[in-house]
Amino acid sequence: MSLALTWLPRDLHPVAWWGWAIGLAVVASSTTNPWMLMLVVGVAALVVAARRGDHPWSRSFRIYVVLAVVIVVMRMVFRILFGGGNVGLVLLDLPEVPLPGWALGVHLLGPVTRESLLFALYDGLRLATIVICVGAANSLANPKRLLRSMPAALYEVGTALVVAVSVLPQLADSLRRVRAAQRLRGGDTRRVGGLRRLVVPVLEDALERSLALAAGMDARGYGRAAGLTRGRRRLTGALMLAGLCGLCVGTYAVLDRTAPRVLALPMLAVGAVVALLGLAGAGSRVTRSHYRPDPWRLPEWLVLGSGVAAATLAVVGRRDLLAAYPTLDAWPVLTPTHLLVAGLALAGGLAAPVPVRAEAPAPLPVAVAR
Repeated sequence: MSLALTWLPRDLHPVAWWGWAIGLAVVASSTTNPWMLMLVVGVAALVVAARRGDHPWSRSFRIYVVLAVVIVVMRMVFRILFGGGNVGLVLLDLPEVPLPGWALGVHLLGPVTRESLLFALYDGLRLATIVICVGAANSLANPKRLLRSMPAALYEVGTALVVAVSVLPQLADSLRRVRAAQRLRGGDTRRVGGLRRLVVPVLEDALERSLALAAGMDARGYGRAAGLTRGRRRLTGALMLAGLCGLCVGTYAVLDRTAPRVLALPMLAVGAVVALLGLAGAGSRVTRSHYRPDPWRLPEWLVLGSGVAAATLAVVGRRDLLAAYPTLDAWPVLTPTHLLVAGLALAGGLAAPVPVRAEAPAPLPVAVAR
């Protein structure tokens, strides 16, 4: 297959988009530098604007941006309400409200310092950036194709996850359709009374979609395993449970240097092998047909690789503590590593082919009166 055919307009594999977005989320979680976090937000917004399709879930990115702004504002408001701290330059000297003795350690109002507000801003901006990364994945990846790409052993967990992450996109589509219908009927939707006329149809539409999804999944046999004996079911469950216990013990031994070394990496390896055996046994009892499986080509590798490379560079770059976690009394700076991380993520996201868009209907001819 030629490279020209590889970049024909098509929808990218949803796993590649989620891997790229998780890489961006790792970058955001490894720093509190506001400039780096704003770069991550800009990269996610540019890729969403350039590579999202015209599906209903593609319009949900705006909701995640609004949610991110609310997170930052609420984080700073809570910092002011529950004590801004006494160390640093006081910006607002509020009277502290006395509390009873059982609320020891909790402060209500009091002096608000510049350092406490900056700490709340940096911390809230990091969480908001992670939310925007998840919103980018939801806007770019097809949730139905993501469910189809789940391994057979994890199809039940995958179904729950896909339904959970697609709630906001469905609400965004319902909100758009309800508002369009209300505009056609006329009336002012900016008042408080219009909010009730907007929320009730949106929730009703979301409930109807959920019931339709449940009925469709039940009709297609989700959650059914025919011909499965009780002994095989118990064996699969025991393997999964033993594998998870081995992974937990091995992880604890790796983190605790005083534990015996035989419980560290060897236990992790044994737990991983037993868990894989349990997954294979659980997957063999699930029979699913695959119609037109999603291809995995060079653009998928580029998108996924850019997310992994950006996350790896960000984790390695945390060794420069002043750049990754700037102090509250100094101006944060950007390093070449930060710019390289943002450039890799942006180049990888734009390496995806343009999605297939529905053609707009041709306008009807308008008769001109003579």
